[in-house]
Order: sequence, then C-alpha cells, then structure tokens
Amino acid sequence: MNALLATPIAYLKGVGPQKAQTLQEELGIYTFQDLLFHFPYRYQDRSTFHDIAHISTEEQFVQLKGKLTHIGEMGSGRNKKLHARFTDGSGYIDLVWFQGTQWIKSKLNVQDEFIVFGKPKFFQNSWNIPHPELLKVVPGMERKGYEAFYPSTEKCQQKGLASKGLSKLIAVLLELVAGQIPDNLPNYLVADLNLMSRGHALKEIHQPSSETQIKIARYRLKFEELLFLQLELLLRKGARQQKLKGFSLPEVGSAFHEFYQNHLPFELTNAQKRVVKEIRKDLAEGSHMNRLLQGDVGSGKTLVALLSLLLAIGNELQGALMAPTEILANQHFIGISELLAQMKINVALLTGSTKKSERERIHKGLGDGTIHLLIGTHALLEDTVQFKALGLVVIDEQHRFGVAQRARMWRKNKIPPHVLIMTATPIPRTLAMTFYGDLDVSVIDEMPPGRKPIHTVHRRENHREKLYSFIHEQLQLGRQAYIVFPLIQESEKLDFKNLEDGLEQIVSYFKPLGFLTTMVHGKMKPVDKDAAMQTFVQGQTHILVATTVIEVGVNVPNASVMVIESAERFGLSQLHQLRGRVGRGAEKSYCILMTGDGISKEAQKRIDTMVSSNDGFVLAEVDLQLRGPGDLMGTQQSGALALKIADLARDGQIVQLARENARTILDEDPTLVLEKNRYLNLALREVLKNRPNWGRIS
Repeated sequence: MNALLATPIAYLKGVGPQKAQTLQEELGIYTFQDLLFHFPYRYQDRSTFHDIAHISTEEQFVQLKGKLTHIGEMGSGRNKKLHARFTDGSGYIDLVWFQGTQWIKSKLNVQDEFIVFGKPKFFQNSWNIPHPELLKVVPGMERKGYEAFYPSTEKCQQKGLASKGLSKLIAVLLELVAGQIPDNLPNYLVADLNLMSRGHALKEIHQPSSETQIKIARYRLKFEELLFLQLELLLRKGARQQKLKGFSLPEVGSAFHEFYQNHLPFELTNAQKRVVKEIRKDLAEGSHMNRLLQGDVGSGKTLVALLSLLLAIGNELQGALMAPTEILANQHFIGISELLAQMKINVALLTGSTKKSERERIHKGLGDGTIHLLIGTHALLEDTVQFKALGLVVIDEQHRFGVAQRARMWRKNKIPPHVLIMTATPIPRTLAMTFYGDLDVSVIDEMPPGRKPIHTVHRRENHREKLYSFIHEQLQLGRQAYIVFPLIQESEKLDFKNLEDGLEQIVSYFKPLGFLTTMVHGKMKPVDKDAAMQTFVQGQTHILVATTVIEVGVNVPNASVMVIESAERFGLSQLHQLRGRVGRGAEKSYCILMTGDGISKEAQKRIDTMVSSNDGFVLAEVDLQLRGPGDLMGTQQSGALALKIADLARDGQIVQLARENARTILDEDPTLVLEKNRYLNLALREVLKNRPNWGRIS
C-alpha cells in the first residue's frame, strides 16, 4: 500500500484519537485508504434550481433560489413554530421550523437572498418545506454540484461523524492525496477497456462533476474490485491443480461399463453425458478434482454421482457419498443399493443411528477394502472412519456442511480424494464465478424426458375451503399431499400460519373423511422424525404436515400436491426446493402458494415468478436481484468477500468481464512476473494479505 494511504486515520486533520477510535469500531476505517474507500450510497443533485411554480408531487427534493418576504412565529410553548414566506419570482412557498426556532430566526433577514434545499410537502392547498437547509448567497459563491451521502451509525453521529462530517473529512483527504494515488491496473488494460484512472475515479465518486462521471467512476472501481477477486480465485485454482495431486484413474473400469451397459435405468440426457465426460476427464488427468455439480430438482444429479463413483471403484479405489440428513442418506442408500443389486459392489450405510456392531463391521470393511462405497451423514467425518484407498468423495447439498467439516474428508488419505460437490439449489452464473470461482463447475441444464412441469398457483386465505376440497379430490385418487408451514409455534411478532394450529385444523377436516395426517419438524428427535416420515413414504398416512425440514431428501413419487402456507415468508430458492418434492411420479402435480391479503411488493414478485416459471436457474437470477448474494449464499461466505462497491446481484456483466480479463492475464503470465503486470502483482499481494483462504470449500 502507498505509504501515505497507509497512514492511520487519527493523523488526518479533523480526526484525532477519539474520532479515530469511533471510525475504527463503527465503520472499520483504520487508514486514509479505508476512508477513501468508504463510498457514498446515494447522491443529491445540487447543481440545478427548481421554480416554485413547477414543483410537483414527483420531486423528492427541490433546490430554490430567492428571497424571504416575511418571517413570523405561530403558536406557543411546545407547539411554537417559525414560519417564513419565500419567493423566487415564479411563486411563493412556506418554510417551516418546529425546533431551534430562536436560533434559526436570528439568522434570517427579509430581502436577503438564500438558497433553499428540502423536501416539499403539499398541506392545506399550498406547498411548504419543513426544516429546509438554508444557505445565504454571497458574492463569488460557487454553485454546488452533487452532494454525496455516506453510511454512518448512531455512535458516529454523536461524534460529529454523520454523513456531512464524513464528507468534510473526505474532502480534506482528497486534497491531501491529490496526484499521489497510484494506479493498480496495468496501462494496457486501462487503455483497452477505456477505464478512468484510479485517482480520478476516487475523486469523482466522492465529489462528482456530473451524473455521467459518477457512473464512469463506479464502473472503474467495480471492475478493479472484481478483477482482483477473480485473479485470486483463478490463482488459487491453479495452485491447487499444481500442488495437489489426486489419484490417477486411467481406466473407465469394469464397474462403470457393466452398470452403463446392463443396469442403467434410463437413457442419460445430453447434459448428463456432457457432465460425466467432464468428470471422467478430470479423474484421468491425475491432478486433484474439485468440481461443483449443479442441477435443478429432478435433473438426475444422483445418477451422475453414481457413475462417477463407479469410475473410482473400477480403478480399485473406494467411494463415499455424504448427505446432510439421515433421511437423505437413507434415501441414497436404498436407491443406489437397488441400482447396484446385480453387481458385486459392497455398499454400506453409516449414520448417527448405526448400531455399534454394524459400525465395527463397516470400519473393518473400509480398512480392508471389502466395502467399495460408503453412504452416510456427518458420521463419515469421524476419525475412526478410515478407508483403505478413498478415491472420490461426493458431497450432496454441500451448503449444509461447514468448510471445516468438508476439509476433514481430505484427511482420510495421504493423497486427497477427488471431490464432487452437488447442489440442487441453482446458483446464478455471477455467484458461481465468485463464491465457487476456484472450482470447475458442471451444470445439468436439461430435465429427463417425461418429467411433467408442476402446475403452480397462488391462493389467498378466502380460498381455503376450495383448497381442502381439491386436496380431498387428489387423496381420493390415491395421491398424497404435503402441507408446509414456516413456524412450529405461534409467534407474537410474526402473524403467519403455524404448524401446530394448522395440524389441528387439517386433522379436524380430513380425519372424518378417512384420511390420516402425520407431522414432521426440526425439533423432533431424529428417530421420531424418521418414523413419522416412513409412515408417509410407505403410504400409511396421506398428508404430511411439516416445516422446511422436508425441503431436502424426501422422495415420494405418489405425492402430487405441495401446499406452502405463508408462502410470502419464503425465498424463491426455498419455494422452488419445496415445490421439487412433488412431480416425481407419473401423475400431474400441483404446488399451491397460500398467502394473506396484504403482502409486500417484493413478496408478490416472488409469488408471481414461482407461478410463471419452473426453471430453477431463472428463479435463482430473480432471487439474486430481490435478496442479494448474502442471503442466497449465507452470511459467513458473503461477508468473506467484503465487496466495497461491486454488487453481484446487479453487476453480472462486470463480473463476466473481470473473469475474462483475469483469465487472459494469467494465461499469458501465470505468476504475474512480467514487467507490465508489476503493479498488478503488488496490488494483488496487498489484497491477499488480509483475505482468508475462503475459496477452498472442500
């Protein structure tokens, strides 16, 4: 970092030790550079004046220039207010103050010329501006341009560090560092992309000369931030591929051939074939595979995972499949065991419920290599679980596992096993390139033939009788139904349908009709939860009332109805995951989104999007726009990015451009040793110095 920019913030004129401590604790501002990169969140145009005669309800703020014609006080005591009549020649407007009236009155003189700035309100057939900003016009006064507004906190405001206080400090700093901010991008890149220089961009973003200059400056700083992020990810990916040698799987092997030719349950889609080839290529090269496999609900990820595991088994290595819940682990075990029933492949299941005698048998089989494939939950992470030669680990629904947990699977061998990470939560391209930028990404973007789209509708509380009647019709046809609630018990703060009240209402309606209901929620003991789930899976109960615990891991082809209560409470991704629990059989399936009458515009947008599309990737893009990356990916991972100005939800094109340029730079200069990239190298080292290695997720 430039020595001047590295100066502690306490040494800036106007700061001092006390304010410096507040800036550090409240805003994370420790140095001159930190303050320079504390960016405005909005601007107000102070370069133009309005006419009083043309003020309309559309204007948030107006700036006027004119004279006071009358000053007076109205009311008494606490109700006392100061009133001034103001004109600019085109009309009249009232200026009103309710606080500090005596001090303000002492500053006002009739016939003095003032600049007035404030938010106009229409009251009793006339316009007024409560508590306007007033600036007396003096000869030689320069017209203001755009005023920047900065994020602050209550404690900062108490120390004189509200937006205006911060703006004054930044003005002092900009004058101090003028001409001394080095560019951290190569000259050829700045020229090729026609970027503003770094120093000019920082000047314009804090003290813009026009709206156009704000946009150009923001673009430059966003690109810079995202380029360094992409360089970091690509360098880490290259280092991993060079340093981490994985098992070489040169042969396709008999296990894969036998299954593909004789036991494949249906023809693979072109997307599945493409992904299998990508994985096959990785495993044959001998470098460590770290691949993310994403595909929508029902796209056939598990079959691709099984084929990948068979590649390892066919090369005399072992495989492991780790799932986040016992329900999902059991489901994988049953489904894979059935598919491999006619092959000489030993599959075992290890969960928290596995008995001691069975655990001992599994441990022995893993150690001597007689167990080829182990399926399980977090139990696979235990130190006692040791393999003879673990070649490939598949992690399902990876976001349910912590980074440290996933890393423990690496230490099962001296040579780290290859890693295939699966997610049924479609990830927008911009997020995949950032959060998972150091992985190779495979996408199954094609659904198997015959998979029918789920008919989704939005209904409100006044349709409940019709809803229950429709569910009854489906149950009479031999189908089953899910009804999902956001809460277990009633909340004083949240007025949403809750599980316990809902269960009572549902049982009272359907039990007399001969249909049984079971309940599942996250607070139940695992054994009780599994028992309740099994009654539904086996068709002994007809309606499953649940919380989002059933979002992942339930496969009941006979279920044709998904009702989501208080659907406005859920994000798009979660709604889509829940919808994916139906539509798994041959019959037409339905998803009914129940809401109250008064839902927000954003909630209505989510509901409308769900009704209009079954495509998880389309929904993910909309969800990113509505909720932002932090909500989608989890705060821990999102916070690690520490983006100052770029917005992954809105800057997709800049993310793509940064990725392409980072790749081009590193293709030519993999270690950034060329003279033309010297400043880029130095700047990247500075970025990486304080960044945790959050990119490695396996």
